[in-house]
Amino acid sequence: MFGYADKVLFANLSNRTYVIQNLNQEWARNYIGGAALGTRYLYDLMPGGTPVFAPESVIGFVSGPVNGTKSFMGGRYAVVCKSPVTGGINVANSGGTFGPKLKQAGFDAVFVIGISETPLYLFLDDGKVEFRDATALWGKTTAETEAALRAEIGDESIVAALIGPGGEHLSNMAAVMNDGHRAAARGGPGAVMGSKRLKAVVCRGTRTVEAKRPEEIATINRSWAEYSQGPMAPMIENYSKRGTAASYDSCVLIADAGIKNWGGVPDELTEMQINNLTSTSMDSMYKIKKYACNACQIGCGAIYQVKNDIHDLHSCRPEYETLCAFGSMLGNGDADSVHICNWYCNEYGYDSISFGGTIAWLMECYENGLFTSEEFDGIELHWGDAAAIVEMTRRICDYEGIGIVLNGASEAAAKHFGRGFEYLGTASGIELPQHDSRNNPALARTYQYDPSPGRHTLGGRGVGFGFGPPEIKYVYEGTGEADKAGLTAAEFCNQAGFCTFASFLMDPAAKNRYLDAVTGDDHTEQDWIKLGLRSFAIRSAFNLREGIYRNAYTISNRNIGVKPLESGPLSGVTIDNEKLADNFFSALGWDVETGIPSKAFLDDVGGLDCVIDDLYPMRK
Repeated sequence: MFGYADKVLFANLSNRTYVIQNLNQEWARNYIGGAALGTRYLYDLMPGGTPVFAPESVIGFVSGPVNGTKSFMGGRYAVVCKSPVTGGINVANSGGTFGPKLKQAGFDAVFVIGISETPLYLFLDDGKVEFRDATALWGKTTAETEAALRAEIGDESIVAALIGPGGEHLSNMAAVMNDGHRAAARGGPGAVMGSKRLKAVVCRGTRTVEAKRPEEIATINRSWAEYSQGPMAPMIENYSKRGTAASYDSCVLIADAGIKNWGGVPDELTEMQINNLTSTSMDSMYKIKKYACNACQIGCGAIYQVKNDIHDLHSCRPEYETLCAFGSMLGNGDADSVHICNWYCNEYGYDSISFGGTIAWLMECYENGLFTSEEFDGIELHWGDAAAIVEMTRRICDYEGIGIVLNGASEAAAKHFGRGFEYLGTASGIELPQHDSRNNPALARTYQYDPSPGRHTLGGRGVGFGFGPPEIKYVYEGTGEADKAGLTAAEFCNQAGFCTFASFLMDPAAKNRYLDAVTGDDHTEQDWIKLGLRSFAIRSAFNLREGIYRNAYTISNRNIGVKPLESGPLSGVTIDNEKLADNFFSALGWDVETGIPSKAFLDDVGGLDCVIDDLYPMRK
């Protein structure tokens, strides 16, 4: 098949055996790659009700067909597993170079089952597979692990998807890291790796990914270069120079970013506190060089050096979400502390969104007298106290004192202590990203009702509704079709292996043309729609098989304004999240009460016989 390595690895860590099979071509055509294809495999490999950390639990690393084909912004891969937080399908996505390198090593996907008696890593070397001892790597940070792997293998070109101590401690915030600072982070996939004692999946290879029409890819690349000089040029230039941090100050000022654990307003931060964390300010102090993921012409990343009386470290420029998580969410304007916390998350393998959200929850609880400093190992956790923020971060990473409980993240900690529930900012237990659903109501439906909740890169946000003045965005009638259209567009990006930037910084038709040029398939408009709907359906079906119906999906009251803010840009706002969900499920033709796809929907979309067999077993 064009665009694929045509091989899938199934590795069993319990007995250190493996099987290599040809890629299921029907599934590849129906699900393309990434999270959708990964979920389709998990649906067969992992029976319903399998405990997250059981030997039978499966974790998959799945590339997309545009990975390694020179298609612009086509460098992302997916990690799929059952989430230790939600108990449903977990989708985590990362950029860098691992996705293309996985295919160069000879595989479209790797699915891992079993539990090793001792730590190990998988070495995929130009189509060959080795189980290698990782006992000496257990306990090491991500940078230490990468350095040790390169020294052991004797090759600086290897790329690894790996865990740090966060994954080893089975933290609900544990990420799968690659390229030093790229993270497949959300929902705890690093904990699933840790439960299997799988320290890393290491790839080396020289294989090329053959595209059906490579000359057309080159043509699209040239046309994108022309497109980037048009009306989108200022935005593209801004992200290229300043990265995702480019929008930090504007998002704080309109209260799109979380402020003081979603309970604050912009006026509670000083102009200096906000400006200190803009990339314009930070680049002049810290920037060493620019960084770009595979096949990306924007290059939104940068490498920083942070040097003060205590620390001297290199890390990536914090992404927007991380800046908010350790900045505005904590009432913090100290740039050094944000970078140090970002470094800790990358080195120890944590999701910075959940990590900062957990500290913000704890901080608001402390400010309101729910905890004492004695319960925090003597730390007085006040808004904006940079030293206290860094110390709490260190304790979580070192699995020490209060940090042990906090490795479960905010909701698990609230359950442990039996208090603080009113200050949570989560969707089905996962801390919310840094775009406030009270500012963009479309996010309320996505955050709450995506099969992998709490994701800002999934669903229909901002496509046809959600943005604009109040008289437009807070209208809750007729949103379903726009939400459905946005869903199919977002699903396709994740299936093919494109960066989310491609959804709004690339000519809308280019992504589709890229995939057709890669695979040689010529999809119709209806084909594109069905690809996205099928992806959402298989992920939803995974959860339905786990007993997760519509009423099981939750979102914190404060994030939909059950008690509205009394001041600031979002004062008085309450989101009708359930109406948005009603509209969405109605537009899909699914049962509004349960979130179960109708048989008519499944028949029309096609490629979902496995779901029909489970939901409608009497069809035969």
